[in-house]
Amino acid sequence: MKIHEIKELKTEEILKRVEEEERNLVDLRFAHQLKELTNTAKLKLVKRDIARMKTVLNERAKMGTEELKEGESA
Repeated sequence: MKIHEIKELKTEEILKRVEEEERNLVDLRFAHQLKELTNTAKLKLVKRDIARMKTVLNERAKMGTEELKEGESA
């Protein structure tokens, strides 16, 4: 998933996606341990997608707190 695709999603959708991807990552790790996972690159891709989504969430949270600080000083 590309970063611009993530930024187009609503915060609730991103949170739901993060939960799904984290569950998917656990399943992939389990399959890898059992030697059932043939494409181990999927692990890296899922981790990166989770990191991208969490980055967007953190950016949004930071923007929200900065807006609150600006509103308080005015």
